[in-house]
Amino acid sequence: MTKQVLVIDDEADIREITQLSLAVTTDWDVRTAASGQEGLDMVRDRQPDLVLLDLMMPDMDGQATCAHLKENPQTQAVPVIFLTAKVQVKDQLELAQAGVEAIFTKPFDPTTLGAEISEVLGWQN
Repeated sequence: MTKQVLVIDDEADIREITQLSLAVTTDWDVRTAASGQEGLDMVRDRQPDLVLLDLMMPDMDGQATCAHLKENPQTQAVPVIFLTAKVQVKDQLELAQAGVEAIFTKPFDPTTLGAEISEVLGWQN
């Protein structure tokens, strides 16, 4: 069964690179959302197998988006991996306590992103 992945990032180029890299290196169905609210709506409608989430976004940042996902019984089991340029130790500890599976830093290597996700989640690619 094909994995469903949702990329939530306010930067169009990051959404495109992430979607393209996963399309080339995996057989996953990758969708994108440009904001936390758009992403929450898509998660409720489609129940993806994974959310790749940017930390720094206007209006609703990644932490708030993740909190909404984890508070909702319908979406709390969806794994979340942050893709972020913000990597201070204090922030990583705070994010780890929010129930995320991993924190990947930007810039990331598009050729290995799918394999890194698979390793973290125990998916066979």
